[in-house]
This record gives sequence, C-alpha cells and structure tokens, in this order.
Amino acid sequence: MRCRSREPSRNPRRPRRIRAVTATATAGVLLTLPACAGAGALGQGGDTINVLMVNNPQMLELRKLTAKHFTEETGIKVNFTVLPENDVRDKISQDFANQAGQYDVATLSNYETPIFAKNEWLRPMDGYTRRDKKFDQQDILRPVRESLSGEDGKVYAQPFYGESSFLMYRKDIFAKEGLKMPERPTWPQVAELAAKVDGSERGMKGICLRGLPGWGELIAPLTTVVNTFGGTWFDKDWNARLSDPAFKKATKFYVDLVRKHGESGAAQSGYAECLNNMTQGKTAMWYDATAGAGSLEGAKSKVKGKIGYVPAPTLRTESSGWLYSWAWGIQKASRNPDKAWKFISWASGKEYEKLVGKEFGWANVPAGKRASTYELPEYKEAAGAFHEVTRKAISQARPRDPGVQPRPTMGIQFVDIPEFADLGTKVSQEISAAIAGRQSVETALRKSQALAQEVSDEYEGRGR
Repeated sequence: MRCRSREPSRNPRRPRRIRAVTATATAGVLLTLPACAGAGALGQGGDTINVLMVNNPQMLELRKLTAKHFTEETGIKVNFTVLPENDVRDKISQDFANQAGQYDVATLSNYETPIFAKNEWLRPMDGYTRRDKKFDQQDILRPVRESLSGEDGKVYAQPFYGESSFLMYRKDIFAKEGLKMPERPTWPQVAELAAKVDGSERGMKGICLRGLPGWGELIAPLTTVVNTFGGTWFDKDWNARLSDPAFKKATKFYVDLVRKHGESGAAQSGYAECLNNMTQGKTAMWYDATAGAGSLEGAKSKVKGKIGYVPAPTLRTESSGWLYSWAWGIQKASRNPDKAWKFISWASGKEYEKLVGKEFGWANVPAGKRASTYELPEYKEAAGAFHEVTRKAISQARPRDPGVQPRPTMGIQFVDIPEFADLGTKVSQEISAAIAGRQSVETALRKSQALAQEVSDEYEGRGR
C-alpha cells in the first residue's frame, strides 16, 4: 500500500516552481523513516521533529546515524521524508510558501535561502548561534556563511556541506596516453584532451557533462561556462542577453563537446549519471561539483586513487567554479524551533563530521563548510587528493562578480531571483533538446532569449 501525503494548496504569490540543483537525484521513489511518514502522518509537537530533505548519499548517511547518535542523546525523534531533488524542491516551496508547518526543517540551498528569508518563511538563527557557543558560527567558511544570509544580514540556514566545481580526470588514462593535465586548464584545452582520451579504453568517453534538463542540472555547469566565455543571462540593467555572441559561443561549445566526446544518453544525464559513469570507469574526465570527489575516493570506488583534480576550466575569467550549499532551514511556522535547532546544531556541527569519518570513512565527510575540517589530520590524509583544491575553489568563488561585466544581482550558476527556477528549467529543456540533436543551438537560444525577455520585462528599469 502506498502512503499518500496531503498537499497544501498552491499559493499564487509564491516564487515559481523551484527545481533541481547540484545534488544527487538517485532514487525515483519516496523514501521515508518511518515507512509511512508522509505529510499527513507526521508526528507534531512533543519530542518529535519532521525533516524534509534531498536524497543525496551524505543525507542518507545522516539518516542512518540519527537514531543512535542524536535521538538517544537528546530524546528527540526525527521523522525524515526523503525525496529526489526535483521533487523535494517542489514540496519544500509548497509547504514553506503556505507556512503549513508540516515540516520543521528542510534542506535548502543558497539559491532559495535569501528568497525564502525575504518572504519571511524562515526563522533567523542568530539567537541560536549566539547561545550555542559549541556550534561556532565563525568556523563556517565566509563565502558559504554569507550566501545563507538574508538582505537584513541575519543567518537563515546552516550548511550541511558546501561545494564549488572542478575538473576531475583519470590520471592513469592520461599517463597511458602520454597526456598532461594543465594545472589551470582552459576550456579549449579540455576539449582537445577529451578528443585524445575518447576511446582510450573500451566504452570510455572523453568527458561527462550534464545534459539533463533542470535549472540546477544542465544549467549549473553550463552557466559557469557562459560566465568565463564572457556571457551573462542579464546585464546590469536587466536586459536579457542569451542571444549575445558570447552566450551563443559558450553554449555551442558545451553542446558540441558533449555531443562529440561526451557520455551516451547525455541529454538524460545529470549529476548522478555522471558520478556513476566516472566511478564505473566509463569516462575519462568529469566537470562537476566538488562534492563528487568523496564518492570517487570512497572505499568501494573502483577508481579510488586514480583521479586527479584541477580547478574549473576558464577562458576569460581568473576562476569559474560555482558556489553551492545544501543547508538546513527552520520553517517560521514550526512548532518545535528549539528542537529543530538542536538537530541542526548536531547535523552541521564539528563533532558530526568526526562521526561520519569514523562510521563511513573520512573521504565521505560533508565538508566544504567549516575551516576546522581542513585542519583535521584524518580528513587531510583521506581527502588529500582533492581537499585543498576544493577549499580554494570555494574561497575563490565570486557570486557577486562571476563574469566579465556587471550583473544586476548575485549568483554564479544561477540568477538569484525567484523567476530563475522556472526560466532556467525551460531554457534547459531547449538546450537539452539541442544536445539530443532535436534542434540547433541557434534555435534553442532564440526560444530561450524570448523566455528570458519575459523576465527582463518584469525587472528592466527598476531595482530588484
């Protein structure tokens, strides 16, 4: 029997539908603990909190650890509702927009957090962090900390992990082919290398790049390419710029690269599929989230120790890595905010990272958020291949200035406005169709420019 949740009514004033970003979307079914903990069955009040979260691997590890290491210590039971990324974002936006209060805590990103805070859907956490000295708010890396703050300067979410993006490649394959990866590669160099390593082993492709529709799937890496090629979604006056030469050049480069030397079925490949391809030895390079390195270097990975890591490829900018965080937010309508904070303090605290290192291996630690993590000897040893590249990528991320021209708002792999979730998803569908060979890049961008112009008309000539 399938458990059904009662969906709250849609609020016409809420931001347009929020879709996938950079975490893993590996399952297509609702995972809950307990088995039928849908919204209508969730416990409320007392010593129970309800947490709605994305189903990426590190979140699933947290779920396994909670009963023994959090509930036994605090007496607070946690009902988890775990969903694939596309689905969890829709459900979060519905529940928080309506302030239904069915979930005390939800996983948010640094895209939603400032928007939700402005709409007064989240509880500020400054009071909690002042009282909870053990949590050590100043230990949170500044770029991540600032990205989870509102316009009022208050903190509205705490990171579970932080990430940027970088290029991962098979050192053994490059050595076999007599190739050397530049310390700071450009995208043209990456394209040349992809052609040379394509077919190095039976069934191996040169590179894996996301082609799956979604504003946080295909659009996330593509927008970093657009930025460093000199393009932008909107100029400082909110004029849509998807038909500009730089945007066209970047998009055609991306589509051509993945069509010529990318994975099979690229138009349906996202983070999860590329991670699997790299882990299984089906691709020689992968440009994506720094969070993927933990899985590649995990104890069960077939490619552990064989991967090299270099900064995100560039062309016209000094750096091009994105900035992203899966974080915990407390719904303003929560009836258990103090208990919700205790859970967040545990799940994002220093001791939790040590617990993960002990239970699942130090390469699996949800890092990228705390400066102290990079001082832990065990983590430095286990993550030696990628931890410093990751830390530098996060510290060098420039969300307010990611390209070569002034922007009207912040964001590297997204534009920090509510409308971008809908716009980015629609544009991604057009570009994914070009990857699939169903239309040209020129046609895809002509349609996309018209979509972006609709948003431009709403913002042009006025502040955000």
